[in-house]
Amino acid sequence: MTLSPKAWALLLLLASIWGASFLSNRIALEEVGVMTTVAVRVLGASVALWLWIWARGIPTAIRPRHLVVFLVMGCLNNAIPFSLIVWGQQHIESGLAAILNASTAIFTVLLAAIVFADEKLTLRKAAGVALGFAGTVTAIGYGHLSALSATSLGQLAILGSSTSYAVAAIFARRAFQGLRAEVSAAGMLTGASLVMVPAAIWSEGLPQTLPAPITLAALAYLALMASAAAYILYYRVLALAGAGNLSLVTLMVAVIAIVLGALWYGEALPLRAYAGFLLLSLGLAVIDGRLPRHIRARIRATG
Repeated sequence: MTLSPKAWALLLLLASIWGASFLSNRIALEEVGVMTTVAVRVLGASVALWLWIWARGIPTAIRPRHLVVFLVMGCLNNAIPFSLIVWGQQHIESGLAAILNASTAIFTVLLAAIVFADEKLTLRKAAGVALGFAGTVTAIGYGHLSALSATSLGQLAILGSSTSYAVAAIFARRAFQGLRAEVSAAGMLTGASLVMVPAAIWSEGLPQTLPAPITLAALAYLALMASAAAYILYYRVLALAGAGNLSLVTLMVAVIAIVLGALWYGEALPLRAYAGFLLLSLGLAVIDGRLPRHIRARIRATG
Protein backbone atom coordinates (compact mmCIF):
# COMPACT_ATOMS: atom_id res chain seq x y z
CA MET A 1 0.00 0.00 0.00
CA THR A 2 1.38 3.40 -1.04
CA LEU A 3 1.30 5.91 1.79
CA SER A 4 -0.38 9.27 1.25
CA PRO A 5 1.11 12.45 2.75
CA LYS A 6 -1.64 12.34 5.38
CA ALA A 7 -0.77 8.76 6.32
CA TRP A 8 2.92 9.67 6.63
CA ALA A 9 2.04 12.65 8.81
CA LEU A 10 -0.08 10.50 11.12
CA LEU A 11 2.64 7.83 11.27
CA LEU A 12 5.16 10.45 12.33
CA LEU A 13 2.73 11.90 14.87
CA LEU A 14 2.06 8.48 16.41
CA ALA A 15 5.78 7.68 16.52
CA SER A 16 6.48 11.04 18.16
CA ILE A 17 3.83 10.46 20.82
CA TRP A 18 5.13 6.99 21.69
CA GLY A 19 8.76 8.05 21.38
CA ALA A 20 8.22 10.79 23.95
CA SER A 21 6.68 8.25 26.36
CA PHE A 22 10.16 6.89 27.13
CA LEU A 23 11.31 10.37 28.11
CA SER A 24 8.14 10.86 30.18
CA ASN A 25 8.79 7.58 31.99
CA ARG A 26 12.25 8.74 33.01
CA ILE A 27 10.98 12.14 34.16
CA ALA A 28 8.24 10.52 36.26
CA LEU A 29 10.68 8.06 37.81
CA GLU A 30 12.65 10.91 39.39
CA GLU A 31 9.82 11.39 41.87
CA VAL A 32 7.26 8.59 41.49
CA GLY A 33 7.64 4.81 41.81
CA VAL A 34 7.35 2.31 38.98
CA MET A 35 3.98 0.90 39.99
CA THR A 36 2.45 4.33 40.64
CA THR A 37 3.66 5.61 37.27
CA VAL A 38 1.99 2.73 35.46
CA ALA A 39 -1.16 2.88 37.60
CA VAL A 40 -1.68 6.57 36.86
CA ARG A 41 -1.08 5.94 33.17
CA VAL A 42 -3.60 3.14 32.71
CA LEU A 43 -6.25 4.59 35.03
CA GLY A 44 -6.09 8.04 33.46
CA ALA A 45 -6.15 6.59 29.96
CA SER A 46 -9.12 4.32 30.68
CA VAL A 47 -11.18 7.21 32.07
CA ALA A 48 -10.28 9.40 29.09
CA LEU A 49 -11.22 6.70 26.56
CA TRP A 50 -14.55 5.89 28.20
CA LEU A 51 -15.38 9.61 28.15
CA TRP A 52 -14.44 9.68 24.46
CA ILE A 53 -16.70 6.68 23.75
CA TRP A 54 -19.57 8.28 25.66
CA ALA A 55 -19.15 11.70 23.99
CA ARG A 56 -19.14 10.19 20.49
CA GLY A 57 -21.99 7.78 21.18
CA ILE A 58 -19.95 4.73 20.22
CA PRO A 59 -21.86 1.48 20.90
CA THR A 60 -20.13 -0.81 23.35
CA ALA A 61 -21.77 -4.23 22.75
CA ILE A 62 -19.85 -5.70 25.69
CA ARG A 63 -20.70 -9.30 26.59
CA PRO A 64 -19.77 -11.19 29.79
CA ARG A 65 -16.91 -13.05 28.07
CA HIS A 66 -15.34 -9.71 27.15
CA LEU A 67 -14.80 -8.90 30.82
CA VAL A 68 -12.30 -11.75 31.12
CA VAL A 69 -10.70 -10.70 27.84
CA PHE A 70 -10.31 -7.13 29.13
CA LEU A 71 -8.53 -8.35 32.24
CA VAL A 72 -6.20 -10.71 30.36
CA MET A 73 -5.39 -8.18 27.65
CA GLY A 74 -5.00 -5.44 30.24
CA CYS A 75 -2.28 -7.51 31.88
CA LEU A 76 -0.56 -8.68 28.67
CA ASN A 77 -0.73 -5.43 26.70
CA ASN A 78 -0.54 -2.81 29.44
CA ALA A 79 0.16 -3.76 33.05
CA ILE A 80 3.03 -6.19 32.46
CA PRO A 81 4.86 -4.47 29.56
CA PHE A 82 4.44 -0.94 30.96
CA SER A 83 5.78 -2.08 34.33
CA LEU A 84 8.74 -3.87 32.78
CA ILE A 85 9.62 -0.91 30.56
CA VAL A 86 9.41 1.62 33.39
CA TRP A 87 11.40 -0.64 35.72
CA GLY A 88 13.99 -1.24 33.03
CA GLN A 89 14.38 2.49 32.40
CA GLN A 90 15.72 2.86 35.92
CA HIS A 91 18.86 1.09 34.70
CA ILE A 92 19.23 1.87 30.97
CA GLU A 93 18.90 4.87 28.67
CA SER A 94 15.55 5.84 27.14
CA GLY A 95 16.87 5.39 23.61
CA LEU A 96 18.21 1.91 24.30
CA ALA A 97 14.89 0.92 25.87
CA ALA A 98 13.09 2.05 22.71
CA ILE A 99 15.54 0.13 20.49
CA LEU A 100 15.01 -3.09 22.44
CA ASN A 101 11.25 -2.47 22.41
CA ALA A 102 11.42 -2.66 18.60
CA SER A 103 12.02 -6.40 18.99
CA THR A 104 8.27 -6.76 19.65
CA ALA A 105 7.64 -7.33 15.95
CA ILE A 106 10.27 -10.08 15.85
CA PHE A 107 8.73 -11.93 18.79
CA THR A 108 5.24 -11.52 17.31
CA VAL A 109 6.22 -13.10 13.98
CA LEU A 110 7.91 -16.01 15.74
CA LEU A 111 5.02 -16.69 18.14
CA ALA A 112 2.43 -16.34 15.37
CA ALA A 113 4.26 -18.99 13.36
CA ILE A 114 4.11 -21.33 16.35
CA VAL A 115 0.45 -20.73 17.20
CA PHE A 116 -1.31 -20.16 13.86
CA ALA A 117 -1.26 -22.55 10.91
CA ASP A 118 -1.69 -19.68 8.42
CA GLU A 119 1.36 -17.78 9.75
CA LYS A 120 4.10 -20.15 8.64
CA LEU A 121 7.72 -19.16 9.19
CA THR A 122 8.83 -18.83 5.58
CA LEU A 123 12.48 -18.52 4.58
CA ARG A 124 12.11 -14.75 4.30
CA LYS A 125 10.50 -14.44 7.74
CA ALA A 126 13.06 -16.78 9.29
CA ALA A 127 15.88 -14.64 7.87
CA GLY A 128 14.21 -11.52 9.25
CA VAL A 129 13.76 -13.08 12.69
CA ALA A 130 17.40 -14.18 12.73
CA LEU A 131 18.55 -10.66 11.83
CA GLY A 132 16.23 -9.22 14.48
CA PHE A 133 17.61 -11.45 17.21
CA ALA A 134 21.15 -10.67 16.08
CA GLY A 135 20.31 -6.99 16.37
CA THR A 136 18.85 -7.47 19.83
CA VAL A 137 21.93 -9.33 21.06
CA THR A 138 24.18 -6.68 19.54
CA ALA A 139 22.25 -3.83 21.16
CA ILE A 140 22.41 -5.51 24.56
CA GLY A 141 26.10 -6.29 24.24
CA TYR A 142 27.69 -9.68 24.59
CA GLY A 143 29.29 -8.68 27.90
CA HIS A 144 25.93 -7.85 29.46
CA LEU A 145 24.54 -11.21 28.35
CA SER A 146 27.17 -13.04 30.39
CA ALA A 147 27.09 -10.75 33.45
CA LEU A 148 24.08 -10.37 35.74
CA SER A 149 24.15 -6.64 36.44
CA ALA A 150 21.49 -3.98 36.92
CA THR A 151 22.04 -2.87 33.33
CA SER A 152 21.61 -6.37 31.93
CA LEU A 153 18.48 -6.90 34.04
CA GLY A 154 17.07 -3.61 32.78
CA GLN A 155 17.62 -4.70 29.20
CA LEU A 156 16.09 -8.11 29.85
CA ALA A 157 13.06 -6.37 31.37
CA ILE A 158 12.50 -4.51 28.11
CA LEU A 159 12.74 -7.78 26.19
CA GLY A 160 10.20 -9.22 28.62
CA SER A 161 7.85 -6.37 27.74
CA SER A 162 8.33 -7.11 24.03
CA THR A 163 7.44 -10.75 24.65
CA SER A 164 4.33 -9.73 26.58
CA TYR A 165 3.25 -7.43 23.73
CA ALA A 166 3.75 -10.30 21.27
CA VAL A 167 1.64 -12.69 23.35
CA ALA A 168 -1.04 -9.99 23.60
CA ALA A 169 -1.07 -9.60 19.82
CA ILE A 170 -1.58 -13.36 19.41
CA PHE A 171 -4.34 -13.45 22.03
CA ALA A 172 -6.11 -10.39 20.59
CA ARG A 173 -6.40 -11.91 17.13
CA ARG A 174 -9.75 -13.45 18.03
CA ALA A 175 -10.48 -12.14 21.51
CA PHE A 176 -11.86 -8.75 20.45
CA GLN A 177 -14.06 -9.89 17.60
CA GLY A 178 -17.32 -7.94 17.50
CA LEU A 179 -16.02 -4.94 19.49
CA ARG A 180 -15.15 -1.47 18.28
CA ALA A 181 -11.43 -0.69 18.54
CA GLU A 182 -12.02 2.18 21.00
CA VAL A 183 -14.05 -0.09 23.27
CA SER A 184 -11.39 -2.80 23.16
CA ALA A 185 -8.70 -0.28 24.13
CA ALA A 186 -10.77 1.24 26.93
CA GLY A 187 -11.71 -2.20 28.23
CA MET A 188 -8.17 -3.53 28.45
CA LEU A 189 -6.93 -0.30 30.06
CA THR A 190 -9.69 -0.72 32.63
CA GLY A 191 -8.56 -4.30 33.21
CA ALA A 192 -4.99 -3.06 33.67
CA SER A 193 -6.23 -0.44 36.15
CA LEU A 194 -7.93 -3.11 38.26
CA VAL A 195 -4.51 -4.76 38.60
CA MET A 196 -2.16 -1.79 38.79
CA VAL A 197 -3.99 0.59 41.14
CA PRO A 198 -4.19 -1.91 44.05
CA ALA A 199 -0.64 -3.08 43.30
CA ALA A 200 0.67 0.49 43.42
CA ILE A 201 -1.11 1.30 46.68
CA TRP A 202 0.06 -1.96 48.27
CA SER A 203 3.70 -1.65 47.18
CA GLU A 204 4.30 2.10 47.20
CA GLY A 205 1.42 3.60 49.14
CA LEU A 206 -0.46 6.78 48.34
CA PRO A 207 1.69 9.85 47.58
CA GLN A 208 2.18 11.95 50.70
CA THR A 209 2.79 15.17 48.78
CA LEU A 210 1.80 16.50 45.39
CA PRO A 211 4.56 15.79 42.85
CA ALA A 212 6.35 18.62 41.09
CA PRO A 213 4.60 20.17 38.05
CA ILE A 214 6.99 18.53 35.60
CA THR A 215 6.27 15.13 37.13
CA LEU A 216 2.52 15.73 36.92
CA ALA A 217 2.95 16.80 33.30
CA ALA A 218 4.87 13.60 32.52
CA LEU A 219 2.20 11.45 34.17
CA ALA A 220 -0.58 13.31 32.35
CA TYR A 221 1.25 12.85 29.07
CA LEU A 222 1.62 9.11 29.63
CA ALA A 223 -2.10 8.74 30.37
CA LEU A 224 -3.73 11.18 27.96
CA MET A 225 -1.33 11.27 25.03
CA ALA A 226 0.85 8.13 25.06
CA SER A 227 -2.12 5.88 25.88
CA ALA A 228 -5.60 7.34 25.28
CA ALA A 229 -4.86 9.57 22.28
CA ALA A 230 -2.29 7.15 20.89
CA TYR A 231 -4.79 4.28 20.80
CA ILE A 232 -7.32 6.41 18.91
CA LEU A 233 -4.62 7.55 16.49
CA TYR A 234 -3.23 4.02 16.13
CA TYR A 235 -6.48 2.64 14.71
CA ARG A 236 -6.82 5.66 12.42
CA VAL A 237 -3.32 5.06 11.03
CA LEU A 238 -4.07 1.34 10.70
CA ALA A 239 -7.07 2.13 8.49
CA LEU A 240 -5.09 4.56 6.33
CA ALA A 241 -1.72 2.84 6.09
CA GLY A 242 -2.36 -0.85 6.67
CA ALA A 243 -0.69 -3.20 9.16
CA GLY A 244 2.52 -3.58 7.14
CA ASN A 245 3.22 0.13 6.91
CA LEU A 246 2.23 0.59 10.54
CA SER A 247 5.24 -1.52 11.52
CA LEU A 248 7.38 1.47 10.52
CA VAL A 249 6.20 3.18 13.70
CA THR A 250 8.32 0.85 15.84
CA LEU A 251 11.51 2.03 14.14
CA MET A 252 10.48 5.69 14.13
CA VAL A 253 9.70 5.50 17.87
CA ALA A 254 13.26 4.36 18.60
CA VAL A 255 14.77 7.25 16.63
CA ILE A 256 12.61 9.83 18.39
CA ALA A 257 13.30 8.33 21.83
CA ILE A 258 17.05 8.43 21.13
CA VAL A 259 16.89 12.10 20.09
CA LEU A 260 14.74 13.17 23.05
CA GLY A 261 16.90 11.27 25.54
CA ALA A 262 20.00 12.97 24.15
CA LEU A 263 18.45 16.45 24.19
CA TRP A 264 16.87 16.24 27.65
CA TYR A 265 19.28 14.06 29.62
CA GLY A 266 22.38 14.09 27.45
CA GLU A 267 22.13 10.33 26.90
CA ALA A 268 24.87 8.90 24.71
CA LEU A 269 24.33 5.36 23.49
CA PRO A 270 27.25 3.04 22.69
CA LEU A 271 27.94 2.18 19.06
CA ARG A 272 26.68 -1.37 19.64
CA ALA A 273 23.20 0.06 20.31
CA TYR A 274 23.11 1.76 16.92
CA ALA A 275 24.53 -1.34 15.23
CA GLY A 276 21.86 -3.45 16.88
CA PHE A 277 19.18 -0.99 15.78
CA LEU A 278 20.36 -1.24 12.17
CA LEU A 279 20.21 -5.03 12.30
CA LEU A 280 16.74 -4.91 13.88
CA SER A 281 15.59 -2.51 11.17
CA LEU A 282 16.98 -4.80 8.47
CA GLY A 283 15.25 -7.78 10.07
CA LEU A 284 11.90 -5.98 10.06
CA ALA A 285 12.45 -4.92 6.44
CA VAL A 286 13.10 -8.54 5.45
CA ILE A 287 10.00 -9.78 7.30
CA ASP A 288 7.84 -7.08 5.76
CA GLY A 289 9.25 -7.58 2.26
CA ARG A 290 10.59 -4.03 1.98
CA LEU A 291 13.96 -5.02 0.59
CA PRO A 292 14.76 -4.07 -3.01
CA ARG A 293 13.35 -6.49 -5.57
CA HIS A 294 16.70 -7.99 -6.67
CA ILE A 295 17.64 -8.79 -3.05
CA ARG A 296 14.25 -10.46 -2.43
CA ALA A 297 14.78 -12.51 -5.59
CA ARG A 298 18.12 -13.78 -4.33
CA ILE A 299 16.59 -14.76 -0.98
CA ARG A 300 13.82 -16.69 -2.75
CA ALA A 301 16.36 -18.33 -5.03
CA THR A 302 18.29 -19.71 -2.09
CA GLY A 303 15.17 -21.55 -0.96
